[in-house]
Amino acid sequence: MSSDPLQRPGGQAASVASAEQGRPRGRLFIVSGPSGAGKTTLSGAALRAFPDLTLSVSCTTRSPRGGEVDGVQYSFVDAPTFAKMVERGDLAEWAQVHGYSYGTPRAPLDGALVEGRDMLLDIDVQGAAQVRALYPRAVSVFLLPPDRATLESRLRGRGTDSEAVVQRRLENACREIERAVDYDHVIVNRDREAAIAQFESIVRDAHRPGGAPGPVHRAGMSEAGLLAFLRTFTGEV
Repeated sequence: MSSDPLQRPGGQAASVASAEQGRPRGRLFIVSGPSGAGKTTLSGAALRAFPDLTLSVSCTTRSPRGGEVDGVQYSFVDAPTFAKMVERGDLAEWAQVHGYSYGTPRAPLDGALVEGRDMLLDIDVQGAAQVRALYPRAVSVFLLPPDRATLESRLRGRGTDSEAVVQRRLENACREIERAVDYDHVIVNRDREAAIAQFESIVRDAHRPGGAPGPVHRAGMSEAGLLAFLRTFTGEV
């Protein structure tokens, strides 16, 4: 889901005592990061490497854009249908973004876990927090660009956005980056192949025999070092 300016409604009333009890094999993998960090490339590589890993498809009330296919990039629903999904507790997380609603359906997640399959979710930091609350065994990964200059360059894209829009997107990205410390793992995408290898290692480690935890990836930094690195994006010293 997009992480541009959004208004996130309050937490869902429905609670899940343990959506994963009796499902030791299936895992959820959450990937978050600012636009341009390389999430699409990372996700695509992981989906090719792990046949049992499936990408979660979000639903939205906005209309399809050029080339988008219903059920592939998004599941497109009307506003009344989405409201009913929220009311029934059918969504693991949801948000309103620029007047449209976006959410992650719970049924495919639960179905995958029951069948022992893994699911990959590319969602923003607020959505990730909601999913982790429902699925405590979810493995969360935050993907970072190598530095602020690279982030800004990627957010500017083809130069079609106004300076005000670019600055707004940069501010939103930096707010997301501040939340990287909340994630199980942090990867700095300095080298594409190295970042992909790290993520694939995280997926494999999640299925270690006996449930033994694998190494924690924090971009090769101590917690203090990671915090200092994150502050280079926000301009703090």
